[in-house]
Amino acid sequence: MAQAELAACPCGRADAKGRVLSYAGCCARFIAHFETTPAPDAEHLMRSRYSAFVLEDVAYLQATWHASQRPATLDFEPGVRWLGLSVKDFQVTREDRAEVEFVARYRVAGRAVRLHERSRFVREEGRWFYVDGDQF
Repeated sequence: MAQAELAACPCGRADAKGRVLSYAGCCARFIAHFETTPAPDAEHLMRSRYSAFVLEDVAYLQATWHASQRPATLDFEPGVRWLGLSVKDFQVTREDRAEVEFVARYRVAGRAVRLHERSRFVREEGRWFYVDGDQF
């Protein structure tokens, strides 16, 4: 197993004892095996998308963005250092719809940034997709 897979998962998900899961034991299975291992719910998808932003994995981010909202290109701001993710709320709003409220923290050009968003997700053919979100 590669060193990166043994490292703590960027999304920060912890086990029952409060230990942060390894990347391999958390988001890697969804990111590396998108075609065969879809995220089981909107929260897992949101966490794996956060990890994909940290890892700058354009292919996964594009694949998990709903086609109705997917940008044609995706660029990353140079010099961003992701600091952590906190999931504030997760709700299934209808059978195939859910919302996840989160705060993602990062630093760019020496400035601390806090992204607080309630994201909307939809499940189609058994697979969850990010649709859009409202920032606070």
